[in-house]
Amino acid sequence: MKGVWVLGDQLSPSQAALASQAPAEARVLLIESTSVLQHRRYHRQKLVLVWSAMRHFAAELRQSGWSVDHREASTFADALQSWITEQGINELHLMEPAERPFRMAIERLDLPVPLVWHRSNAFIWSREEFAAWAQPYKQLRMELLYRQGRKRFGVLMGDDGQPLGGQWNFDHDNRKAPPKGLAGPEPLVFAPDGITGAVIAKVERLATELEADGVGPIPGRSEPFSWAVTRSQALAVLEHFIDTRLDGFGPFQDAMVSGQPSLWHALLSPYLNIGLLHPLEVIRRLEQAGLERGTPLACLEGVIRQILGWREYTHGLYWWFGADYPARNHFGADRPLPGWLEQLGGSGMACMDTVLAELEVNGYAHHIQRLMVLANYGLIAGLDPQAFTAWFHRMFIDGYDWVMQTNVLGMGLFADGGLLASKPYAASGNYINRMSTYCKGCRYNPKQRTGPDACPFNTLYWDFLARHAQELRRNPRMALVMKQLERIPDDELAEIRAAATAGQRHLS
Repeated sequence: MKGVWVLGDQLSPSQAALASQAPAEARVLLIESTSVLQHRRYHRQKLVLVWSAMRHFAAELRQSGWSVDHREASTFADALQSWITEQGINELHLMEPAERPFRMAIERLDLPVPLVWHRSNAFIWSREEFAAWAQPYKQLRMELLYRQGRKRFGVLMGDDGQPLGGQWNFDHDNRKAPPKGLAGPEPLVFAPDGITGAVIAKVERLATELEADGVGPIPGRSEPFSWAVTRSQALAVLEHFIDTRLDGFGPFQDAMVSGQPSLWHALLSPYLNIGLLHPLEVIRRLEQAGLERGTPLACLEGVIRQILGWREYTHGLYWWFGADYPARNHFGADRPLPGWLEQLGGSGMACMDTVLAELEVNGYAHHIQRLMVLANYGLIAGLDPQAFTAWFHRMFIDGYDWVMQTNVLGMGLFADGGLLASKPYAASGNYINRMSTYCKGCRYNPKQRTGPDACPFNTLYWDFLARHAQELRRNPRMALVMKQLERIPDDELAEIRAAATAGQRHLS
C-alpha cells in the first residue's frame, strides 16, 4: 500500500501528492502534532483553524472514497513511524512543504520506506519557474514579476496584448486617508460546528497544561472563532468578498480605523495559505466577477496584484534567496522585544494597542497595520529582526515561514539590506495620524517630536534616520527625508535622540 502524507497547509484534493494516486491504491495520513507548540507558541486562533480544517478535510476525503487516517500525536515522527508499520506502507508520497525548515526536518527522519517528493502546485509560479524568471536580473522587483504574470496567465489583459485601462498598476488611486465615520461591510462569519468545538476544547486544555509546565502561555483567544474551516466555506468567503467588498477594496485599502479591523479586505489569506483555495482560481473568479459587475479597475487590479504579484513574489524570493536569508540583520538591530508584544497590549500607544487588541481576538491584522504600525515600530526601534519575525510567525493566523521571512525581515524591517524592497518603510507618527483614526484620544501627540507628549513614533523615526544617516543618504528614495533631517537644529536632534533612548527603555 502506498501512503500519502498531507501536511496541514496542503488541504486541497488537487495537491500534487494526492493527485498522483488513486483512492483505491493509497492511504492518506494527516498528523495533528502538539510538538509544534514546543518550538513556537502559536496563536490559539491559528491552532484552531489548522487543526479543525485538517479534521474537516479528512472527513471530506473519506466521503470521496479515500482511506484516511487522522492521528493526534506528540511528534510527527512518532505518528508517521507507527502508521507506516501498522498500515503496511511501502512507499510514502509527500508534496514539497512550503517551508524550508519543515522540509529539512522531514529529510532528517529515518524512514523505513522510500520517500517520493512531489513538486508543489500550491502556487502559481513553481520554484523552478520563478528561478528561471529571476536569473537574468541583477535587481528583482515585484512589479516585474507581476507584469510577467499578467501576460503569462492573461489576467486583465486586452486583445491587443496591453493591460486593461492602459496601465499596469493603479496603486496611486488606492491610498486614501479614512474620512470621518468610515466603516466597511461586515465580514462573513461561521459558527463553530462539533469538530471545531472539539478542537477549541483541545487548544484550551493544551494552553492550561503548557502554562502549568512552565512552557509559557499560548497567546490570543480561541473564542469567539468565526473563520472558515472547509473549502466550501472558504469559497463562500470569496463570493461574499465579491458581493460586498470588492467594489470598495481599492481606495481605502491603506486606511486604519478603530473598531474596523477588516474594512474592505478580502480575508482570504488564511485559506490560500492552507490550501482551501488556490491562488489562480481566486484570481480567475475575481477577474470574471469584477469585469461582469463593472468593478472599478483600480479596485479589481489592486486585489489581484496582492495575489498574483505580492504573494507569488514573496514566496518565490523565499526560496530564491536561500537558507541563510533568515539570519540577515542589515542594520545590526539587537533590541529585545518589549513585553507588551507578547502580552498583546499595554504599550500605551493607541495605534499599537488597538492593533494588538484586534490581533489578540482574531489572530489577524491587515497589511498596513502590519507594515506601518507593527513592523515600522520594530524597524525604527531597532528590534532584533529574527525575534520579531518569529513573533509575527506565531501570532498571525496566516503566518508561515515563507510568508514572514520575506514580508517582515525583508519588507518590514529591511534586514536584508534591500534585496526585496528598494527602501526602508520607516514612518513617523504623522503617517499614522493621516492614515488612521488611532491618534484621536491617544496620550501622545503625533505632531510633537520632543517633550513628554511627543509620539514615540516621531522620536524613534528621527533617531533611526540619524543612527543610519550615512547609509540612508546613499538611497535615492530617502533623499527627501534625509534633507528634512538635516534641517533639524542640532540641539533639537540631540533632545530627540535622548528621548528615543529613554522611550525605548520605557516602552520595553
